[in-house]
Amino acid sequence: MKHDRPERRQGPSLMRGGQVPDSTYDQRLLDRKGPTGWLHEDPWRVLRIQSEFVEGFGALADLPPAVTVFGSARTSGDASDYELGVRVGAALAKAGYAVITGGGPGVMEAANKGALEAGGVSVGLGIELPHEQRLNDYVDLGVEFRYFFVRKTMFVKYASGFVALPGGFGTLDELFEALTLVQTRKVTSFPVILMGSGFWEPLIEWIRTTLLRTGKVSAQDVDLISVTDDPDEAVRLIVESDRGRDAAHRES
Repeated sequence: MKHDRPERRQGPSLMRGGQVPDSTYDQRLLDRKGPTGWLHEDPWRVLRIQSEFVEGFGALADLPPAVTVFGSARTSGDASDYELGVRVGAALAKAGYAVITGGGPGVMEAANKGALEAGGVSVGLGIELPHEQRLNDYVDLGVEFRYFFVRKTMFVKYASGFVALPGGFGTLDELFEALTLVQTRKVTSFPVILMGSGFWEPLIEWIRTTLLRTGKVSAQDVDLISVTDDPDEAVRLIVESDRGRDAAHRES
């Protein structure tokens, strides 16, 4: 029988009702207010953080080439962005890529659904949030994380590129972090593709007319971003990037 009780995942643990804490691991890690007990607790937190890296590396090490897909958790199942997410997930799976998402609802669910139904590997990397967001039903390999920065590492380490569909702060956070990593060459041969031109063009225009014009970024930085409405075009850009990287490795 289903009970209407609060519920939260914390790493491998499931808590319900009165067992749900009033803060998350990330909140407690970053909180510098209150008693000084954190001075003695932080060294032990390092071990928990280490265990999350070990768990994530172990779970994802045998993935085929993968692409991380971002997008809004608030997108409804009958929205055009949801359908686009399904098509993107399917196109990536048919090209031999695993699809990695944040594992939540909305566009993330759509990409996982498209990958799963096309016979591909569908991965969800969940995160502990103040309000529970369970992994969607189309994830066939899921990992739950306590710390955002560990999860972000997994998004990048096992991906050949990022595809961002329309989304909010979380999507923008991942987008600009990926662009910064590519710009600073922390990752190489890593395409960043925006899908849904009507949504993204105002942002691209602002980057060109404000950031570029005032010298905050270079023309080469703007070229790091590709915009398309065609899932097959997105896959082509990722495949070409992979081929270029493989050729460079052979020559070196």
